[in-house]
Amino acid sequence: MERLTIQEEEVMRYIWRIGACFIKDIVNQYAEPRPPYTTVASIVNNLKRKGFVEAKRYGNTYQYTPLVLQSEYKKTSVGTFVQNYFADSYKEMVSFFAKEQKVSVDDLKEIINLIEKGKEK
Repeated sequence: MERLTIQEEEVMRYIWRIGACFIKDIVNQYAEPRPPYTTVASIVNNLKRKGFVEAKRYGNTYQYTPLVLQSEYKKTSVGTFVQNYFADSYKEMVSFFAKEQKVSVDDLKEIINLIEKGKEK
């Protein structure tokens, strides 16, 4: 799966949130000052080219629908992140966030509980 730019990820999050939509629907998701319609349209065209959305024509406009599930993209992105920054070690990643106090002991206990429950299935 091709990696997205920051702007493409932002637009994809809006598309995942609202589902099938038009460019104007995406533009309306932004806080003021909103980006120009043409900028968002260009980003969506890049997403279409990369295979993240499909377009269906309605008169003079297109409706865009996500082709990639958000959960699929998260898996790939997190995996790449861990590989690039933590030597492909999730243990190293969790250790880093614990040391930086971004994850509390209670959070870690909750994560362990979730992992153990997942193993029971």
